Amino acid sequence: MAVEADGVPTVAVHTHVFARLARQAARVNGTPTLRQAFVPQPVVGVPPEQLRAYIEGEDPINKRPFLQVLLEGLTGELTAEDLAGVGFDRDTPRLLPPAPEDELLARFEQERWTDHLPIVLPTEERVAAMLAGTRRRPDEVVGQMRPTNYREAWQYTVEKVAVNAVMAGARPAYLPVILAMAASGMTARQSSTTSWAAPAIVNGPIRHEIGMHCGIGAMGPYSHANATIGRAHALLSQNLQGGSVIGDTYMGSLGNAYNYACTWAENEERSPWEPLHVQHGYEAADSTVTVFLGGWYTISGYGPRDTWEQRFRHALAACEPYSPPILLLDPSAARGFVERGFHAKQQLIDWLAENARVSAREYWDDPWVQTLIKPHAVAGVEPWASMHAAPPEQMVRKYRAQDISVVVLGGETQAAWKMVGGNFARAKTVKIDDWR
Repeated sequence: MAVEADGVPTVAVHTHVFARLARQAARVNGTPTLRQAFVPQPVVGVPPEQLRAYIEGEDPINKRPFLQVLLEGLTGELTAEDLAGVGFDRDTPRLLPPAPEDELLARFEQERWTDHLPIVLPTEERVAAMLAGTRRRPDEVVGQMRPTNYREAWQYTVEKVAVNAVMAGARPAYLPVILAMAASGMTARQSSTTSWAAPAIVNGPIRHEIGMHCGIGAMGPYSHANATIGRAHALLSQNLQGGSVIGDTYMGSLGNAYNYACTWAENEERSPWEPLHVQHGYEAADSTVTVFLGGWYTISGYGPRDTWEQRFRHALAACEPYSPPILLLDPSAARGFVERGFHAKQQLIDWLAENARVSAREYWDDPWVQTLIKPHAVAGVEPWASMHAAPPEQMVRKYRAQDISVVVLGGETQAAWKMVGGNFARAKTVKIDDWR
């Protein structure tokens, strides 16, 4: 779009399932007539001859040969219409017209403003009560979010976040946590064909102030705060980022149950190590929330037992190469690692990074590694450049230590653990205290 704005004919190439999204992105960025060509989906994990057939075949959206669309776009002169841009009326009504409750609930579902579970209607009175949970002004901008890269980022205010908090059934005391999650800009409705979610870890005194649960069933639906805070983040993501519509702005092939709610609190008092936020430079008295891009896989186990090293190596080998794990440990499992010499959390993280290994062939055969990491390797960026030069059967490290997280939660009824995808390098930590 930037090149074409300078007067150079350009053709953007997309897969056909993203056609409407690509055209919308061009329009909201002021280039509504941007030349676009399309090939079939998928393009990841298919053989070269199939990709070649895409190029030599028909553009499934423009209904003409792909190469014809491409060449006409590159050789055709830009018209006044191409360079005219486009304007938008950004105003939206603050309130819906009055209607019976059942009609309003039906309207919310028809407009895709819900997650198809029952909601609390956000009346002015309820939103005003929610806003009492923060000193921030209702019209203050919290942040911005978008469903996918290159689409316009939408700004949202404290009041709009409060509306979604009401819908989720949250209480005013939870609002600072929800605002901090909204301020992270991390969406819980990522449009990627990989079905991402947004696991979030809450740390600090606010956990107990609002009744968050970090003991038995810490990842389950046993706390009103945990469940509704996670749901509020999910609802505000789909409603304030510009939508999350199946086949349009949401393309997750399998989908993800974590998209409903995915907020957990660390059991700091029962952990033998420093909590997540202290590990990354915050004070113990700070209340924070860390929102990850991840949630694609979950691997479970028990221990550490006598063969824990082999079990963990197997689990790490099964984790997706592009999505390093958050290791969630029951406190009794964490103490088991201390008994085995891991007196600092960083020691365990370093062990995980060192032992998360696969052959170079297997690593580079992963479709997301090929798509998103290989360009860095080809450009000479380490450690990926050396890994790309390794012989196919050489074992290579899948993750850097700084990308792995260890969090302690659970109720000590079993020395259990889970690995959930969540790259710390792509996570955002926000101080909740700033949003009180």
